[in-house]
Amino acid sequence: MKKINGKEFLINNALVLVVVAMVVFTAFNAKNFFSWGTLNNLLSNVSVRYIIALGVSGILITRGTDLSAGRIVGLSSVVAGGLMQVEGAANDLFPSLGQQHVVVGLLAAVAVAMIFGLINGLVVSFLHVPAFIATLGMQITVYGLNLLLTKARPIGQFTATGKETSTFIKIGTQGISLGADGLKIPWLFFFALVVGVLMYILYKKTKHGKYMYAIGGNEIAAEVSGVNTRKTKIVIFTLASVLYGIAGFLLSAKTGVTTVNMGQGYELEAIASATIGGVSTSGGVGTAQGVLLGVVVFELLKTALQFNGVDVNMTYVVQGIVIVVAVALDVRKTLVKK
Repeated sequence: MKKINGKEFLINNALVLVVVAMVVFTAFNAKNFFSWGTLNNLLSNVSVRYIIALGVSGILITRGTDLSAGRIVGLSSVVAGGLMQVEGAANDLFPSLGQQHVVVGLLAAVAVAMIFGLINGLVVSFLHVPAFIATLGMQITVYGLNLLLTKARPIGQFTATGKETSTFIKIGTQGISLGADGLKIPWLFFFALVVGVLMYILYKKTKHGKYMYAIGGNEIAAEVSGVNTRKTKIVIFTLASVLYGIAGFLLSAKTGVTTVNMGQGYELEAIASATIGGVSTSGGVGTAQGVLLGVVVFELLKTALQFNGVDVNMTYVVQGIVIVVAVALDVRKTLVKK
């Protein structure tokens, strides 16, 4: 059996251990931390973030990054929200269309997101622009398009006055109730479950997954061995944006309103969560289940900070530190292996 180095284990898992300690402290220090309400909120938040982080993880595994993820989520959220608005709503985004079926909203959000993911993939693969620069440019472009589309106005009113809550809102806020104690499994969880299972199969059981890890390990060697690296990268970026589109749709349903700033900064949370969950920024390493662990840890951190009364603005400082530390630990593990 391989001998476990206690010091290395503590260093490599420092963030997880710190969050666990915070959770234990919060459990004794804050009322209602361990409650069904907290669990319900955690499940909802984790579900949406997990879908985004899965999209980012595939790009990270190939030694890339996607800084446009949050803005693509935001634009797809606005598109879905605009199609879900009741006729005559304030700031009606598509007044000539009226309220559409939820499936139309989902497909439209995914289709819009796919366009930008495809462009990212083409720019990175054929123009050889580094993913950091290509997606940074896309981030700014998509934000500008979102501003033009919404004119910076909030998009809401998905249920007509006096009518039953719309299916769209039910998807984001309701779920399956288990007993009378308040435990509820949100519908968002089932979306995340299906996406997680499909991505696990894609990563572990398909040629695409093997090609993805091969590119992350050594792109030149992968190309020499017959992997179509350009096509694989395009598929990875496009698939990532499909997940951003799904997440954008779910975010609008969850919040009941959407704005031009929806999804802002989510790409950084996704990168941090994926890295905490074992996805290496050096490429070639990462799993769908590991990403889930990272998202749960990151969301637990934010929840614990809130329950301990930490100023909302201060939580951003902590999150920023976590992102830097997560990447630093990942880099350290890579250097140790070498």
